[in-house]
Amino acid sequence: MRKLLFLLVIGNAIGCSSDTQTTHEPMSDNPLLTPWDTPFGVPPFDKINDAHYQPAFMAAMAGHKAEIEAIINNPDEPTFANTIEALERSGATLGRVSRVFFAVHGANTNDNLKAVAKEMAPKLSAHEDDITLNAGLFKRVDAVYQQKDNLGLNPEQLRLLEETYKAFVRSGINLDTAAQTRLRAINSELASLAQQFGENLLQETNATKVLVTSKEDLGDLPASLVAAAAKEAENNGKKGWMFTLQRPSINPFLQYSPNRELRKKLYMGYALRGDNDNGNDNKKILAKMAALRAERAHLKGYKTHADYILADNMAENPQRVYDFLDKVWAPALQVAIQERDDLQAMMQADGVEGKLAGWDWRYYTEKVRQARYNYDEEMMRPYFEFTAVREGVFMLANKLFGLTFEPIKVPVWHPDQQVFEVKEADGSHLGVIYMDFFARESKRGGAWMNALRPQSKLEGAVTPIVTNNFNFPPPTANSPSLLSFTEAQTLFHEFGHALHGLLSDVTYESLAGTNVPRDFVEFPSQVMENWMSEPEVLKRYAKHYQTGEVIPDELIEKITASGKFNQGFATVEYMAASYLDMAWHTLATTELQDARTFEQNEMGRIGLIEEIIPRYRSTYFNHIFGGDPSYSSGYYSYLWSEVLDADAFQAFKETSIFDQETARKYRHMLSQGGTKPGMELYVEFRGREPEIEPLLRKRGLLD
Repeated sequence: MRKLLFLLVIGNAIGCSSDTQTTHEPMSDNPLLTPWDTPFGVPPFDKINDAHYQPAFMAAMAGHKAEIEAIINNPDEPTFANTIEALERSGATLGRVSRVFFAVHGANTNDNLKAVAKEMAPKLSAHEDDITLNAGLFKRVDAVYQQKDNLGLNPEQLRLLEETYKAFVRSGINLDTAAQTRLRAINSELASLAQQFGENLLQETNATKVLVTSKEDLGDLPASLVAAAAKEAENNGKKGWMFTLQRPSINPFLQYSPNRELRKKLYMGYALRGDNDNGNDNKKILAKMAALRAERAHLKGYKTHADYILADNMAENPQRVYDFLDKVWAPALQVAIQERDDLQAMMQADGVEGKLAGWDWRYYTEKVRQARYNYDEEMMRPYFEFTAVREGVFMLANKLFGLTFEPIKVPVWHPDQQVFEVKEADGSHLGVIYMDFFARESKRGGAWMNALRPQSKLEGAVTPIVTNNFNFPPPTANSPSLLSFTEAQTLFHEFGHALHGLLSDVTYESLAGTNVPRDFVEFPSQVMENWMSEPEVLKRYAKHYQTGEVIPDELIEKITASGKFNQGFATVEYMAASYLDMAWHTLATTELQDARTFEQNEMGRIGLIEEIIPRYRSTYFNHIFGGDPSYSSGYYSYLWSEVLDADAFQAFKETSIFDQETARKYRHMLSQGGTKPGMELYVEFRGREPEIEPLLRKRGLLD
């Protein structure tokens, strides 16, 4: 049953006001609905076109409905096999269509796909409600659940039964008819609002571009990024250098441009996305979503939306999240204030009058970093050519788990994609990974992983197909894609999610891979970041893209020495967004809030300094308002998971970073997916619950 819920929220989809195409392919000719005669059963992207998706969705939902009716009308007494496993088997075609569509829509969208997403959002929501609020279906599920202790189920079967039963209850099956009717309306409206939020954000992100006509205003921007900016200007019919709100463009400009006014223009363009009182404004949309989520929580018997979401997470309730955040906030804010004072002093020494502002932070951070550590992060880019970093994560997976990665030629959704077969140490097939590296206007921001096909064994051995998606600077005519240290970390991070999917070894798809509580899912990805900066690992993959020179010890020492630099800022901007997420979702009232005032009040409550804004302001907080709804009340999970990852990596450090026994135990934990509660899995691996001190030390927040 959890499979259905995951299928209908994986979209991170973006809506559009344009109409869907009216010409539909015949069902027999629709490649989404026919068997895939491709290597390893990958999607035939070369045969799928935009017109296939809408009819495929409609046919798949109709087929799923028929499968559900067959379960309900089965004359035999309900059993685990004919009810719970039958539910698990149902919707296979819908799952296939959904996973392909939402993967492509997130990474290479267009007006047609946006229109399909907008049309399908309320229909998929209604389809989910038709199943989870079906009294006849729940009657059979409940009958099996009441016998659970007498059925002789193995642990994974019992977990599936419990999760299936819980999914119905959490969806509102026990509500009366009037409440269920209102619940359906809320779910439908929330789905449509989320699509509109994401569409508005993509348009706002693509709308702001700053043209630089004087080379002096580029400062010490690396040559590869100068070339990329020149190419962007050329693509827009301009002469000079053009910078966008995509992170590979805006962040280096804010770091290196000495032109304070241009920095301010680009910074404010980023900070005001969705908050410009125009046709793409998101304030009323997100306020309505928060109110609807609060109302839905009340219908289901919860005080707030956060109480509802967290009851299914490791944290369990809002108070535990706030207690956790508060432990880190005070020392982090203290460090950020000291960092601000240092930057203010540097700005004054630079002869600039006035107070430090948000658009000055990255610029003077670089100056302080260079003065204090003689370390310019951009000098690292030649050692982090994207192919070398990709080989670095492959090497790490080989050293830890014996995996190998062989490039294969299969259909792709964009020419930039690279695809690899993943093999075990003995040469047997494990899975397939698609990697899509570069930023483009058709791709949403950030980095993420999709499962095009989760691992399972219910219908024979089904191997996983996963994707990694990034927004790295694209190569230019004179330079390959060169990554910053932070971007290289992102590649390791997302590859950790991919490993979680690839190493899955469970029977049921709905419990496979990353189908775990939100505050556990980031742990396997974040732990990978620990390896990437270890000197022993760096020397294996960080090599100069022109000379092949291994990264010198001097640069590694600078990376290590500056590792805790600016961590006050990094922690505070992230935590401010986490508090903002919790504030919106601990609202007990359904009264609409003024989004701008609400955010200002919450940031004032926690004492956020004005030189720092939340990593995501409300109007572009796509994690919680535009994408997977399980992220709402869950943004804290990155820091929660960092407690786990810092403590887990310590287990390797206590032996060696490639210790095979520790790696075996770690792989076993990942292989179990969601078959056990997250903390139980962690304790099995580590022998105890995690401690917070390694995190505080790692971030330089503890002496």
